[in-house]
Amino acid sequence: MAAVGAQQKTDTNISRDLYKAWIEGHLKSRKGEERRRLEEGHQYAEKLFATQIWLPAVGHFKHLYPEYALTDYRDKARFVDFAYIRPPYRICIEIDGYGPHVQQASRRSFADGLMRQNQLVLDDWRVFRFSVDDLEQQTRKCQQMILHLLGKWYGGMEKKEELLSLREAQIVHTIIAAGAPMTPGEVADKVGMNQAYVGRLLRQICMKGYLRSADCSTTRRLRRYLPTFHQE
Repeated sequence: MAAVGAQQKTDTNISRDLYKAWIEGHLKSRKGEERRRLEEGHQYAEKLFATQIWLPAVGHFKHLYPEYALTDYRDKARFVDFAYIRPPYRICIEIDGYGPHVQQASRRSFADGLMRQNQLVLDDWRVFRFSVDDLEQQTRKCQQMILHLLGKWYGGMEKKEELLSLREAQIVHTIIAAGAPMTPGEVADKVGMNQAYVGRLLRQICMKGYLRSADCSTTRRLRRYLPTFHQE
């Protein structure tokens, strides 16, 4: 039992670090209202979904954007809680609470919310909604729903991404958050792991297609790493 408890604590710490690196990476890339919205609008419910539903189910935050900005048909700025943008689909995920502000919502704001969702559907977004109660009380059911929607629309394409372990995902998100090439030593310092162990993980991650060499030479050993989607 002690070993199980220690493993659970380790997994919790890794999840926390992955989430922190993911949010910090998005904060670095945003300015103005988009940054303010992420700082102020991403609170308990959104963090609960990200860390307790999405990450355990999928294993990484790749393609998932928190507090994603949209422009509606009136050219008004709108934000959705999460956007999963991965061709050929765009998936909107909203988290709905049932606090006093929801219970006291006016008819106008209620109607506006419905019209907003209709517009998303017309713009070819897939829309999914979860209640905070379900996130708290039916965690496994919510995780299964995420796996079902990814399986339905992406099928076997998602299998490769599920192969990332939590430690591998932590390394990938650390490099993404850095926004620059990183050496094995730099990664090891950031994640608090042995450098030789990190080196092995980095090679495995490269074989899975998530990282690539940041060095131009094809003859020299990999010394610095970048995400595969990064363009220098």
